[in-house]
Amino acid sequence: MSDPITVSTGTRKEYPIYIGSNLGQSLYHFIQRFHPSKAFAVIDENVLDLHEAKIMDELGSYFEELLIYSVPAGEASKNFDQYQKLTDFILNNHAERSIPLFAIGGGVTGDLAGFAASTALRGIPLIHIPTTLLAMVDSSIGGKTGINHAAGKNLIGSFYQPEAVFSDLSYLETLENREWVNGMSEIIKYGFIADPVILDDIFTLSESASGRDPNAWKDLIKRSAMIKNKFVSEDVNEKGIRAYLNFGHTFAHVIEQCGSYGDYSHGEAVFAGMYGAVFVSNKLGSEIDLSNLNRLRPFYELSLKSLDRSSEDLTRMMRTDKKVKDGIIRLILLEQIGSPYIKEMDNEDLITASWEFIRSRF
Repeated sequence: MSDPITVSTGTRKEYPIYIGSNLGQSLYHFIQRFHPSKAFAVIDENVLDLHEAKIMDELGSYFEELLIYSVPAGEASKNFDQYQKLTDFILNNHAERSIPLFAIGGGVTGDLAGFAASTALRGIPLIHIPTTLLAMVDSSIGGKTGINHAAGKNLIGSFYQPEAVFSDLSYLETLENREWVNGMSEIIKYGFIADPVILDDIFTLSESASGRDPNAWKDLIKRSAMIKNKFVSEDVNEKGIRAYLNFGHTFAHVIEQCGSYGDYSHGEAVFAGMYGAVFVSNKLGSEIDLSNLNRLRPFYELSLKSLDRSSEDLTRMMRTDKKVKDGIIRLILLEQIGSPYIKEMDNEDLITASWEFIRSRF
Protein backbone atom coordinates (compact mmCIF):
# COMPACT_ATOMS: atom_id res chain seq x y z
CA MET A 1 0.00 0.00 0.00
CA SER A 2 1.27 3.48 -0.88
CA ASP A 3 1.79 6.22 1.68
CA PRO A 4 -1.38 8.00 2.79
CA ILE A 5 -2.44 11.38 1.45
CA THR A 6 -2.12 14.02 4.14
CA VAL A 7 -4.90 16.58 4.50
CA SER A 8 -3.96 19.91 6.10
CA THR A 9 -6.84 22.08 7.30
CA GLY A 10 -4.92 24.99 8.82
CA THR A 11 -7.08 24.95 11.96
CA ARG A 12 -6.09 21.62 13.45
CA LYS A 13 -3.65 18.76 13.08
CA GLU A 14 -3.29 17.02 9.74
CA TYR A 15 -5.08 13.76 9.04
CA PRO A 16 -4.36 10.87 6.65
CA ILE A 17 -6.34 9.35 3.80
CA TYR A 18 -5.45 5.70 3.22
CA ILE A 19 -6.35 4.20 -0.16
CA GLY A 20 -5.89 0.51 -0.94
CA SER A 21 -7.37 -2.97 -0.70
CA ASN A 22 -7.98 -4.67 2.64
CA LEU A 23 -6.77 -1.89 4.92
CA GLY A 24 -7.45 -3.87 8.09
CA GLN A 25 -3.86 -3.77 9.28
CA SER A 26 -3.52 -0.02 8.75
CA LEU A 27 -6.86 0.53 10.48
CA TYR A 28 -5.78 -1.64 13.41
CA HIS A 29 -2.58 0.33 13.93
CA PHE A 30 -4.49 3.61 13.77
CA ILE A 31 -7.27 2.75 16.23
CA GLN A 32 -4.83 1.72 18.94
CA ARG A 33 -4.69 5.40 19.91
CA PHE A 34 -8.21 4.96 21.31
CA HIS A 35 -9.16 3.10 24.49
CA PRO A 36 -10.44 -0.37 23.56
CA SER A 37 -13.49 -0.24 25.81
CA LYS A 38 -16.02 1.36 23.43
CA ALA A 39 -16.68 2.81 19.96
CA PHE A 40 -19.67 3.82 17.88
CA ALA A 41 -20.17 2.57 14.33
CA VAL A 42 -22.75 4.26 12.12
CA ILE A 43 -23.29 1.94 9.16
CA ASP A 44 -25.42 2.01 6.02
CA GLU A 45 -27.92 -0.84 6.35
CA ASN A 46 -26.88 -2.41 3.03
CA VAL A 47 -23.21 -2.26 3.96
CA LEU A 48 -23.98 -3.89 7.30
CA ASP A 49 -25.83 -6.74 5.56
CA LEU A 50 -22.97 -7.31 3.12
CA HIS A 51 -19.91 -6.65 5.26
CA GLU A 52 -20.79 -7.24 8.91
CA ALA A 53 -18.18 -9.99 9.26
CA LYS A 54 -15.43 -7.74 7.87
CA ILE A 55 -16.46 -4.84 10.12
CA MET A 56 -16.58 -7.02 13.22
CA ASP A 57 -13.22 -8.54 12.36
CA GLU A 58 -11.56 -5.14 11.97
CA LEU A 59 -13.33 -3.14 14.69
CA GLY A 60 -15.20 -5.59 16.88
CA SER A 61 -12.05 -7.57 17.57
CA TYR A 62 -10.38 -4.47 19.08
CA PHE A 63 -13.17 -2.65 20.89
CA GLU A 64 -14.80 -4.48 23.78
CA GLU A 65 -18.10 -2.82 22.93
CA LEU A 66 -18.89 -1.78 19.34
CA LEU A 67 -22.22 0.04 19.39
CA ILE A 68 -23.78 -0.14 15.92
CA TYR A 69 -26.38 2.24 14.52
CA SER A 70 -27.82 1.16 11.16
CA VAL A 71 -28.76 3.96 8.75
CA PRO A 72 -31.55 3.30 6.22
CA ALA A 73 -30.07 3.43 2.71
CA GLY A 74 -30.75 6.46 0.53
CA GLU A 75 -30.55 10.25 0.50
CA ALA A 76 -33.87 10.49 2.36
CA SER A 77 -32.02 9.47 5.56
CA LYS A 78 -30.25 12.83 5.70
CA ASN A 79 -33.05 14.41 7.73
CA PHE A 80 -33.90 15.76 11.19
CA ASP A 81 -35.54 12.53 12.28
CA GLN A 82 -32.49 10.35 11.58
CA TYR A 83 -30.19 12.98 13.05
CA GLN A 84 -32.18 13.03 16.29
CA LYS A 85 -32.37 9.23 16.48
CA LEU A 86 -28.63 8.93 15.93
CA THR A 87 -27.83 11.64 18.47
CA ASP A 88 -30.13 9.96 21.00
CA PHE A 89 -28.32 6.69 20.35
CA ILE A 90 -24.94 8.28 20.98
CA LEU A 91 -25.93 10.17 24.12
CA ASN A 92 -28.04 7.39 25.62
CA ASN A 93 -25.07 5.03 25.33
CA HIS A 94 -22.92 7.19 27.58
CA ALA A 95 -20.79 8.94 25.00
CA GLU A 96 -17.56 10.60 26.06
CA ARG A 97 -15.39 12.99 24.08
CA SER A 98 -12.69 10.33 23.78
CA ILE A 99 -14.97 7.64 22.31
CA PRO A 100 -14.64 7.48 18.49
CA LEU A 101 -17.40 7.22 15.92
CA PHE A 102 -16.80 5.30 12.70
CA ALA A 103 -18.90 6.36 9.69
CA ILE A 104 -19.12 3.32 7.41
CA GLY A 105 -21.02 3.76 4.15
CA GLY A 106 -21.51 6.24 1.35
CA GLY A 107 -22.02 9.98 1.32
CA VAL A 108 -25.37 9.87 3.13
CA THR A 109 -23.97 7.91 6.06
CA GLY A 110 -20.83 10.03 6.19
CA ASP A 111 -22.71 13.34 6.12
CA LEU A 112 -25.24 12.26 8.74
CA ALA A 113 -22.74 10.56 11.04
CA GLY A 114 -20.29 13.42 10.65
CA PHE A 115 -22.92 15.98 11.65
CA ALA A 116 -23.88 13.93 14.69
CA ALA A 117 -20.23 13.51 15.67
CA SER A 118 -19.64 17.26 15.34
CA THR A 119 -22.54 18.17 17.60
CA ALA A 120 -22.70 15.40 20.23
CA LEU A 121 -20.80 16.71 23.27
CA ARG A 122 -19.64 19.50 20.90
CA GLY A 123 -17.49 16.98 19.08
CA ILE A 124 -16.33 13.37 19.33
CA PRO A 125 -13.59 11.71 17.22
CA LEU A 126 -14.76 10.82 13.70
CA ILE A 127 -13.19 8.24 11.38
CA HIS A 128 -14.55 7.77 7.87
CA ILE A 129 -14.59 4.35 6.23
CA PRO A 130 -16.20 5.17 2.86
CA THR A 131 -17.65 2.21 1.00
CA THR A 132 -18.79 3.85 -2.26
CA LEU A 133 -16.84 5.36 -5.12
CA LEU A 134 -18.48 8.74 -4.53
CA ALA A 135 -17.57 8.81 -0.85
CA MET A 136 -13.99 7.74 -1.52
CA VAL A 137 -13.31 10.49 -4.05
CA ASP A 138 -15.41 13.27 -2.56
CA SER A 139 -17.73 13.31 0.43
CA SER A 140 -15.43 11.69 3.02
CA ILE A 141 -12.72 14.30 2.37
CA GLY A 142 -12.78 17.87 3.59
CA GLY A 143 -15.01 17.92 6.64
CA LYS A 144 -18.40 18.87 5.21
CA THR A 145 -21.23 17.30 7.21
CA GLY A 146 -24.96 17.89 7.20
CA ILE A 147 -28.55 17.00 6.54
CA ASN A 148 -31.13 18.14 4.02
CA HIS A 149 -34.10 20.44 4.55
CA ALA A 150 -37.31 20.82 2.57
CA ALA A 151 -35.94 24.18 1.39
CA GLY A 152 -32.83 22.59 -0.13
CA LYS A 153 -29.97 20.12 0.04
CA ASN A 154 -27.32 20.25 2.79
CA LEU A 155 -28.68 23.50 4.23
CA ILE A 156 -28.03 22.37 7.82
CA GLY A 157 -24.58 21.17 8.80
CA SER A 158 -21.07 21.96 9.92
CA PHE A 159 -17.43 21.78 8.92
CA TYR A 160 -15.93 18.99 11.01
CA GLN A 161 -12.72 17.25 10.04
CA PRO A 162 -12.23 13.53 10.68
CA GLU A 163 -9.30 11.91 12.41
CA ALA A 164 -8.64 9.78 9.32
CA VAL A 165 -10.18 8.33 6.17
CA PHE A 166 -9.76 4.67 5.20
CA SER A 167 -10.82 4.07 1.59
CA ASP A 168 -10.76 0.30 1.43
CA LEU A 169 -11.26 -0.68 -2.22
CA SER A 170 -12.53 -4.14 -1.29
CA TYR A 171 -15.86 -2.57 -0.33
CA LEU A 172 -16.35 -1.56 -3.97
CA GLU A 173 -16.56 -5.22 -5.02
CA THR A 174 -20.23 -5.31 -3.95
CA LEU A 175 -21.17 -1.86 -5.28
CA GLU A 176 -24.23 -1.81 -7.54
CA ASN A 177 -23.86 -0.32 -11.01
CA ARG A 178 -25.99 2.75 -10.26
CA GLU A 179 -23.81 3.56 -7.23
CA TRP A 180 -20.68 3.08 -9.33
CA VAL A 181 -21.93 5.59 -11.90
CA ASN A 182 -22.95 7.84 -9.03
CA GLY A 183 -19.29 8.14 -8.04
CA MET A 184 -18.06 8.53 -11.61
CA SER A 185 -19.73 11.95 -11.76
CA GLU A 186 -17.49 13.41 -9.08
CA ILE A 187 -14.40 12.08 -10.86
CA ILE A 188 -15.64 13.64 -14.10
CA LYS A 189 -16.06 16.90 -12.19
CA TYR A 190 -12.39 16.81 -11.16
CA GLY A 191 -11.48 16.38 -14.81
CA PHE A 192 -13.40 19.51 -15.76
CA ILE A 193 -12.11 21.75 -12.97
CA ALA A 194 -8.54 20.53 -12.54
CA ASP A 195 -7.17 17.71 -14.69
CA PRO A 196 -8.46 17.24 -18.29
CA VAL A 197 -6.57 13.94 -18.62
CA ILE A 198 -9.06 12.41 -16.16
CA LEU A 199 -11.83 12.79 -18.74
CA ASP A 200 -9.98 10.52 -21.16
CA ASP A 201 -8.84 8.11 -18.47
CA ILE A 202 -12.28 7.56 -16.96
CA PHE A 203 -13.79 6.88 -20.38
CA THR A 204 -11.00 4.47 -21.34
CA LEU A 205 -11.23 2.62 -18.03
CA SER A 206 -15.03 2.43 -18.08
CA GLU A 207 -14.92 0.91 -21.58
CA SER A 208 -12.20 -1.61 -20.73
CA ALA A 209 -12.54 -5.20 -19.58
CA SER A 210 -11.37 -4.14 -16.11
CA GLY A 211 -13.95 -1.35 -15.94
CA ARG A 212 -15.41 -2.63 -12.67
CA ASP A 213 -12.24 -3.90 -11.03
CA PRO A 214 -11.79 -1.74 -7.90
CA ASN A 215 -8.01 -2.04 -8.03
CA ALA A 216 -8.00 -0.75 -11.61
CA TRP A 217 -9.63 2.44 -10.29
CA LYS A 218 -7.08 3.00 -7.52
CA ASP A 219 -5.09 5.56 -9.50
CA LEU A 220 -8.18 7.59 -10.47
CA ILE A 221 -9.46 7.46 -6.89
CA LYS A 222 -6.12 8.65 -5.56
CA ARG A 223 -5.79 11.45 -8.13
CA SER A 224 -9.33 12.59 -7.35
CA ALA A 225 -8.65 12.57 -3.62
CA MET A 226 -5.48 14.61 -4.17
CA ILE A 227 -7.42 17.23 -6.16
CA LYS A 228 -10.07 17.44 -3.44
CA ASN A 229 -7.29 17.73 -0.85
CA LYS A 230 -5.67 20.60 -2.74
CA PHE A 231 -8.84 22.70 -2.78
CA VAL A 232 -9.73 21.83 0.82
CA SER A 233 -6.26 22.56 2.20
CA GLU A 234 -6.20 25.99 0.55
CA ASP A 235 -9.78 26.93 1.47
CA VAL A 236 -11.11 24.87 4.39
CA ASN A 237 -14.38 26.74 4.96
CA GLU A 238 -15.27 27.40 1.31
CA LYS A 239 -14.65 31.14 1.25
CA GLY A 240 -13.06 31.03 -2.19
CA ILE A 241 -11.64 28.35 -4.49
CA ARG A 242 -13.16 25.39 -2.65
CA ALA A 243 -16.44 26.48 -4.25
CA TYR A 244 -15.00 25.22 -7.56
CA LEU A 245 -15.76 21.72 -6.28
CA ASN A 246 -19.44 22.58 -6.75
CA PHE A 247 -19.18 22.57 -10.55
CA GLY A 248 -22.58 21.33 -11.77
CA HIS A 249 -23.91 21.06 -8.22
CA THR A 250 -26.13 24.16 -8.13
CA PHE A 251 -28.24 22.59 -10.87
CA ALA A 252 -27.92 19.14 -9.28
CA HIS A 253 -29.26 20.15 -5.89
CA VAL A 254 -32.45 21.46 -7.48
CA ILE A 255 -32.90 18.20 -9.39
CA GLU A 256 -32.44 16.20 -6.20
CA GLN A 257 -34.89 18.42 -4.34
CA CYS A 258 -37.51 18.00 -7.08
CA GLY A 259 -37.08 14.25 -6.77
CA SER A 260 -37.64 14.40 -2.99
CA TYR A 261 -34.05 13.22 -2.49
CA GLY A 262 -34.88 9.77 -3.78
CA ASP A 263 -35.82 9.77 -7.46
CA TYR A 264 -32.38 10.86 -8.64
CA SER A 265 -29.04 9.99 -7.11
CA HIS A 266 -26.58 12.76 -6.33
CA GLY A 267 -24.20 11.62 -9.04
CA GLU A 268 -26.93 11.43 -11.66
CA ALA A 269 -28.03 14.96 -10.80
CA VAL A 270 -24.43 16.24 -10.89
CA PHE A 271 -23.89 14.69 -14.31
CA ALA A 272 -26.99 16.49 -15.64
CA GLY A 273 -25.92 19.65 -13.83
CA MET A 274 -22.57 19.69 -15.58
CA TYR A 275 -24.42 19.97 -18.90
CA GLY A 276 -26.03 23.13 -17.57
CA ALA A 277 -22.74 24.57 -16.37
CA VAL A 278 -21.03 23.86 -19.69
CA PHE A 279 -23.98 25.39 -21.58
CA VAL A 280 -23.76 28.65 -19.62
CA SER A 281 -19.95 28.68 -19.88
CA ASN A 282 -20.15 28.43 -23.66
CA LYS A 283 -22.86 31.08 -23.91
CA LEU A 284 -20.51 33.43 -22.03
CA GLY A 285 -17.66 32.89 -24.44
CA SER A 286 -15.99 29.59 -23.63
CA GLU A 287 -15.58 26.74 -26.10
CA ILE A 288 -16.00 23.60 -23.99
CA ASP A 289 -16.36 20.45 -26.08
CA LEU A 290 -19.55 18.67 -25.07
CA SER A 291 -18.19 15.38 -26.37
CA ASN A 292 -16.45 15.01 -23.00
CA LEU A 293 -19.92 14.54 -21.50
CA ASN A 294 -21.71 12.99 -24.45
CA ARG A 295 -19.40 9.98 -24.69
CA LEU A 296 -20.06 9.20 -21.00
CA ARG A 297 -23.82 9.72 -21.29
CA PRO A 298 -24.54 6.02 -22.14
CA PHE A 299 -23.39 4.99 -18.66
CA TYR A 300 -26.26 6.97 -17.09
CA GLU A 301 -29.77 5.51 -17.16
CA LEU A 302 -31.24 8.89 -16.33
CA SER A 303 -34.42 10.58 -17.48
CA LEU A 304 -35.67 13.95 -16.27
CA LYS A 305 -39.04 13.63 -18.00
CA SER A 306 -40.75 13.43 -14.62
CA LEU A 307 -39.54 16.85 -13.47
CA ASP A 308 -42.87 18.56 -12.84
CA ARG A 309 -41.56 22.12 -12.64
CA SER A 310 -41.16 24.70 -15.37
CA SER A 311 -37.65 25.81 -16.27
CA GLU A 312 -38.49 29.19 -14.76
CA ASP A 313 -39.46 27.50 -11.48
CA LEU A 314 -36.24 25.50 -11.46
CA THR A 315 -34.28 28.73 -11.87
CA ARG A 316 -36.13 30.31 -8.95
CA MET A 317 -35.41 27.25 -6.79
CA MET A 318 -31.67 27.79 -7.32
CA ARG A 319 -31.90 30.89 -5.12
CA THR A 320 -31.98 28.65 -2.03
CA ASP A 321 -28.49 27.34 -2.82
CA LYS A 322 -25.83 27.99 -0.17
CA LYS A 323 -23.68 29.86 -2.71
CA VAL A 324 -26.34 32.52 -3.36
CA LYS A 325 -25.12 35.96 -2.30
CA ASP A 326 -27.40 38.99 -1.94
CA GLY A 327 -30.11 37.02 -3.70
CA ILE A 328 -27.95 36.48 -6.79
CA ILE A 329 -27.30 32.96 -8.08
CA ARG A 330 -23.60 32.08 -8.28
CA LEU A 331 -22.45 29.37 -10.67
CA ILE A 332 -19.16 27.58 -11.10
CA LEU A 333 -18.28 27.94 -14.77
CA LEU A 334 -15.28 27.20 -17.00
CA GLU A 335 -13.10 29.52 -19.02
CA GLN A 336 -11.72 26.29 -20.43
CA ILE A 337 -11.37 22.76 -19.10
CA GLY A 338 -9.17 23.01 -16.01
CA SER A 339 -9.87 26.72 -15.43
CA PRO A 340 -13.01 27.22 -13.30
CA TYR A 341 -14.36 30.53 -12.04
CA ILE A 342 -17.26 31.85 -9.97
CA LYS A 343 -19.88 33.85 -11.83
CA GLU A 344 -22.67 35.91 -10.31
CA MET A 345 -25.61 35.41 -12.65
CA ASP A 346 -27.78 38.48 -13.12
CA ASN A 347 -29.14 37.02 -16.38
CA GLU A 348 -31.74 34.52 -15.17
CA ASP A 349 -33.03 34.06 -18.72
CA LEU A 350 -29.71 32.40 -19.52
CA ILE A 351 -30.08 30.05 -16.56
CA THR A 352 -33.62 29.22 -17.66
CA ALA A 353 -32.28 28.45 -21.14
CA SER A 354 -29.70 26.15 -19.58
CA TRP A 355 -32.50 24.20 -17.88
CA GLU A 356 -34.14 23.78 -21.27
CA PHE A 357 -30.83 22.47 -22.60
CA ILE A 358 -30.51 19.99 -19.72
CA ARG A 359 -34.05 18.74 -20.36
CA SER A 360 -33.23 18.22 -24.03
CA ARG A 361 -30.38 15.89 -23.07
CA PHE A 362 -32.27 13.82 -20.54
